[in-house]
Amino acid sequence: MRSLLFIPGDSERKLEKGLTSEADVLLIDLEDSVSAERKTAARRITADFLKSNRSISSPRLFVRINDLSSGLADDDLSAIIPSLPAGILLPKSNSGKDVMRLSAKLNVHEAQTGLSEGITQIIAIITETAIGTLSAASYPDASKRLIGLSWGAEDLSAVIGATAVRDEAGVYTDVFRMARALAILGASAAEVAAIDTVYIDYRNEDGLARECVEAARDGFTAKLAIHPAQLPTINRVFTPSVEAIDQAEQIIAAFAADPSAGVIGIDGKMFDRPHLKRAERLIARTRSL
Repeated sequence: MRSLLFIPGDSERKLEKGLTSEADVLLIDLEDSVSAERKTAARRITADFLKSNRSISSPRLFVRINDLSSGLADDDLSAIIPSLPAGILLPKSNSGKDVMRLSAKLNVHEAQTGLSEGITQIIAIITETAIGTLSAASYPDASKRLIGLSWGAEDLSAVIGATAVRDEAGVYTDVFRMARALAILGASAAEVAAIDTVYIDYRNEDGLARECVEAARDGFTAKLAIHPAQLPTINRVFTPSVEAIDQAEQIIAAFAADPSAGVIGIDGKMFDRPHLKRAERLIARTRSL
C-alpha cells in the first residue's frame, strides 16, 4: 500500500475511472466530498459499485464514512457493509476508543451479513480534532482491524482557528508539523502503516515529489491522493528502490549467519540491530506491494 486515492462516492463516472488508475487503494468518500443532499444517493452508488467489483484485487476498495459523532456513520455502514468493502477509513478519530467503537459496529454488521468477524479493515485519520491529535498514543491494541493511521491539516486548522497550515515558504507551521510527527509516532506505536496526508496543489508535481521524499525519509510508507495525476509520483517514491532492497537483504542475511552478533559489517559500513529491524520492515512491505 503506497497510494490511496479519494473518489467521491456519488460519482459513477469517477468511480469507474478510479478502477483504471494506478492507486493501490481507492478511498470512496461519503464524507467531505458529498453534500448533505447527496448522502443517500452516494450510499446507494457506492454500494452498487462495491457489489459490482467484489472480485477485483487491485485497487483495494475502502470507504470513508462520516465520523462517529455525525449521526450518519451507522447509515453509512448499513448501506455498504453488505457489499463487502475491503475496509473503512474513519475520519476525525478522537482516540483508539473510536477505533474500538467502529470495530464493535463492524462486528454487528459482519454478523448480520454472514461475514467472518474481522474481515473489514480500518484506517483512521487521527489529527482532524485537537483531542485526536493529542491522543495519538492511544492506538496500540485498539483493534486487530487497524492497518494504518493518517493525519490531516485542513480540518484541524478549522478547529483551532488557524488561518493557514503553511508559512510563506510553503512549510507546515509548528502545530501542523507536530500533528504530522504525532501521526508517525502513533502509527509506529500501534505497529501499523503511517500514511501521509494529501498534497492539495495537485498541479505542482515538483512540490508533490519533494513532499513525498520528505515523508518517506521520516517514516511514512504511503500517501493520500486527491487526483489520479499524483499517483505515479507517489508510487515511485514509496516503492523501495532495488538498492534499498538489496542492502536490506544483505543485512538480514548477515545477522542470520551470525545470530549472536550485535553489530555486523557490510562493504565497510557497520549495521546494528535497529538496522536489522528496519531492513525486516522494508522487506515485509515490499512483499505486500
